[in-house]
Amino acid sequence: MTISQCTREVILDTETTGLSYENGDRIVEIACVELINHVPTGNTYQVYINPQMKMSPGAIAVSGITDELLADKPFFYEIVDDFLNFVGDAKLVIHNAKFDIGFLNSELKRENKPLFNLEDVVDTLEIARRSFPGMPVNLDALCRRFSIDTSVRVKHGALVDSRLLADVYINLLGGRQSGLSFVTEASTIAAKVCYKNHKNYVVRHFPPTEDEIQVHNDFLKKLGSHLGSV
Repeated sequence: MTISQCTREVILDTETTGLSYENGDRIVEIACVELINHVPTGNTYQVYINPQMKMSPGAIAVSGITDELLADKPFFYEIVDDFLNFVGDAKLVIHNAKFDIGFLNSELKRENKPLFNLEDVVDTLEIARRSFPGMPVNLDALCRRFSIDTSVRVKHGALVDSRLLADVYINLLGGRQSGLSFVTEASTIAAKVCYKNHKNYVVRHFPPTEDEIQVHNDFLKKLGSHLGSV
């Protein structure tokens, strides 16, 4: 497989001073985790940002990020090019994308940078809601559903959450297994969402091997003989 055939995705999460960029809240942390063909490469990006305003008490309680921690950190305009270079032309994968993209675009607009298109983002919240209707689909709940270890998540740090979301996303796509297997409802929905949002999305195919086909056919013959004797 050539590099041009690889699917590069970036899991992204942010922490902010509050809940509303429209009311002036700013980003204080950005973290990204790179995937190639849905496999984490170990390549990450993480930065704290001085928001030039105070953290809200609620944001401090959730993230543990304080004004003192941010006092000597770079401003957004100082890190924006490095951030955009890391993302490149990768597809963004975000849990509750509307929130993070709203904040990112608010920051990018201040610096006269191109904005992200929400429709070009894979939203794992959308996938999870359609996969598990009526069930809790926040990050903690999805980690519990997929038996993902969250012991490192003392606070809602963006890098920790991005790594957890990478595992959640892979599970929503059906996990790492390939070969002759059943396709889960979640993976089917995820594929539809990705294809809808990304015209250049590379669909991976795993045709069964001859051995797998033979095992399958032998199983069907045995199953048929048992049914005939009932």
